[in-house]
Amino acid sequence: MKTTTRFSVAAAIREYYPQYWSRGIQSYPADQCAPFSKVSGTWGIFSNFASTPIEIDGITYKNSEQLFQCRKFTDEVALSDILGANGMTIKMKAKKWEKTCLRPDWGQMIVDAMKFAILKKYEQSEEFRTALEASKGLFIVEDQTTLPRKTANTWGAKLIGDCYVGPNLMGQLLMELREELCV
Repeated sequence: MKTTTRFSVAAAIREYYPQYWSRGIQSYPADQCAPFSKVSGTWGIFSNFASTPIEIDGITYKNSEQLFQCRKFTDEVALSDILGANGMTIKMKAKKWEKTCLRPDWGQMIVDAMKFAILKKYEQSEEFRTALEASKGLFIVEDQTTLPRKTANTWGAKLIGDCYVGPNLMGQLLMELREELCV
């Protein structure tokens, strides 16, 4: 599939996941949060780039980001390219392939694909399960404060004063997972 316009996460969430879109911009008191941005940080295990190998059907993904990015495609060449990547190049390789072979139904499954990736991470990483349990009582926030954009993108929030502000979809999905599975 050749895409003519750039894929918009926000537009996909608005159209196919109104239950998340309708929540709008969230605000979380910073002193009540488990923020993550870098893998090396206190809550870095929550990052999709954390080294948490995930095996599915004989394929080992380096982390939940690689699994998530691979869900965007059915083209074998694109999948092979993304599977061969490391670190941030995983995301960059996927962006390159989005222009030519993004699944036509990607917008309809983007949140489900992320839920799948973090569920598999939960099932296969004791470190992740332990951290999720330890974060009970805290808001989980993907901290995008250092990103150059003025506002957070759909997945995260930025520290403004003493609150994280943004849609924080990634944090919301992690908190939902925690509520469902951490008893």
